[in-house]
Amino acid sequence: MEYPQNQEGTCPNSELAAEDCADMSTRKVALITGITGQDGSYLAEFLLEKGYEVHGIVRRSSSFNTGRIEHLYKNPQAHLEGNMKLHYGDLTDSTCLVKIINEVKPTEIYNLGAQSHVKISFDLAEYTADVDGIGTLRLLDAIKTCGLINSVKFYQASTSELYGKVQEIPQKETTPFYPRSPYGAAKLYAYWIVVNFREAYNLFAVNGILFNHESPRRGANFVTRKISRSVAKIHLGQLECFSLGNLDAKRDWGHAKDYVEVCYS
Repeated sequence: MEYPQNQEGTCPNSELAAEDCADMSTRKVALITGITGQDGSYLAEFLLEKGYEVHGIVRRSSSFNTGRIEHLYKNPQAHLEGNMKLHYGDLTDSTCLVKIINEVKPTEIYNLGAQSHVKISFDLAEYTADVDGIGTLRLLDAIKTCGLINSVKFYQASTSELYGKVQEIPQKETTPFYPRSPYGAAKLYAYWIVVNFREAYNLFAVNGILFNHESPRRGANFVTRKISRSVAKIHLGQLECFSLGNLDAKRDWGHAKDYVEVCYS
């Protein structure tokens, strides 16, 4: 992928030596938030296959929470295998984000980390805003603090929940946003702060508005897995019934593997 050039068509930082400029344009180093999730795990696989050095941010837990990516490294204690390395961190901690970004010096950042459950966002509204909204700002500000504005590409995983109370069907990029949950509202802030950094600082920063996408790695509390697991439990006599939300909603569905390729492109 090509990097934005300044008006003279040279390396953005004129103080860099020629060999440093060449190195910056050829390095393939990706930093992924949410690497332990459905999309993050597929994206890590995809980028490793393309020869990237992949770094992921994971939250500290008393038990291993890296089941979706364990096959990508041999030693869970070290979290290191070849071209992949995990770093303990959190989107609520700006200090750790600055340290990680300054250490890794990524050429691409994919912000997939979030509290992404709509219903739970009503119970954890402040936390959702802190992670999904302000967490995005912390990442962008860390890029600026580390002096990487001219050398990194930033991808923000946005959501169809921005549309909320839909104003037209089907939606397109010009459809007005109308979020109807704390999750949607937090993601709306993240969307616009990405736009702001792109316009204010000329950062290569983009939003990808993702609709529903599934895979065998989908979390059990999301609707498709909830339905399949509940039907199995009913068949086994472990459950009598289960509840669903709005059955009149219309959604586009895709596969997570296809979606991460779009994130990359």
